Amino acid sequence: MKEGFRNQKLIFEEKKAIKLFLWLFYIIYFSFDFFYYYIYSFSNGKKLTILHEGLGIWLYFLLIGLLPIGVYFLKKGNPYIVKYLFLYGYILFDIIDCLMIYLGTTKPFATGNVVEILFIVFSPVFVNKRFFWNVTLGLIGKDLFLGIILHDYRVLLPVLIFAIIDAIAFILLIRFNSYIDSLTHVLDELRQKEKLAVIGQMAAAIGHEIRNPLSSLKGFTQLQKERYPNTNDFYPIMIQEIDRINSIVNDLMYLGKPRAIEYVKSNIEEIIAYTLSITQQQAERHAVVMETLIEGPLPPIDCDAKQLKQVFINLFKNAIEAMTEGGKIKINAKVLKGQKMYISIQDEGCGISEEVIPNLGEPFYTTKKDGTGLGLMVSNQIIKDHKGSFNIRSHIGKGTKVEVILPIFQN
Repeated sequence: MKEGFRNQKLIFEEKKAIKLFLWLFYIIYFSFDFFYYYIYSFSNGKKLTILHEGLGIWLYFLLIGLLPIGVYFLKKGNPYIVKYLFLYGYILFDIIDCLMIYLGTTKPFATGNVVEILFIVFSPVFVNKRFFWNVTLGLIGKDLFLGIILHDYRVLLPVLIFAIIDAIAFILLIRFNSYIDSLTHVLDELRQKEKLAVIGQMAAAIGHEIRNPLSSLKGFTQLQKERYPNTNDFYPIMIQEIDRINSIVNDLMYLGKPRAIEYVKSNIEEIIAYTLSITQQQAERHAVVMETLIEGPLPPIDCDAKQLKQVFINLFKNAIEAMTEGGKIKINAKVLKGQKMYISIQDEGCGISEEVIPNLGEPFYTTKKDGTGLGLMVSNQIIKDHKGSFNIRSHIGKGTKVEVILPIFQN
């Protein structure tokens, strides 16, 4: 839906630019010819020859004939082709007209229309580098072609003028692109912050209700542990998981708000080992084998160990749930050049399409039937808070690879 709305907006803006361009094209073209061939020629005592040389009046009819074709494409919702239609239509008609006037004669080359400047100056408005280079190469190529065919060096002057104006237009085009990219980035960030703020408000509203039963569960678990200290080894894990759920609630409540992280030296091997112990039973139920490769020894990193445990538990569970028929998950940890810690989780699941990957990590966006999208969102935010990077690579039917890169020493 968001992409469709964006495409409609782009088409609407393109239509507005095209309509303005068409008005300027015809006004400038006919005004220039009227001034040059009527007012200027008459004031200098020259005869009116435009109606008798080259295409003559048919040149006007041909250019006007482009208008209904352009209107047709506008109504069909394909405005992008209209500017190319007028560019190459004008170039073709002008070449034919010049060849008919000058080829086989000794007349000095003196043709063209100021509307050619319009093509160059207006090209940054379309914010399209392809069209800019088509205009540049098309107009310069036209004059060079005529110069070669007619053996007239006078075409070098308009070529030089076009090159100078093109340089200015290119600078404007780069600035327009930079401005639009910056504006888009800012809007995306604002949209993301709005979503996070909504999540924070929702979590704050239900956080108290969640914490009450968690406190009861933790209390009863601790009581059972004290009453039967030698009967079950899972009580410590149960208490740790209750604490982790409580920590998740805290993360959701403050996800949309900046917060300081208390960096402590931690061993990434111990963090991975802990998360493996938490997800081991789920992996066995899904016939999934967890294979770990530690290219060590690994140095300790400055991090919040609880938050990183939360990240890897989310990633391990996602990998397990992606393999409904079992398989192998490969976990690799090593140090990259430049003092970076690299951890990858590779599964053999169903994979994710390339179109979906950019949306992963957004609030409430998920590929799971019963998912919420909050797991990857929280994980991505935690990695960003640790000044790290989070990459996802996937191929349909071949599996998914998640890469986490963390700085070893925080500044």
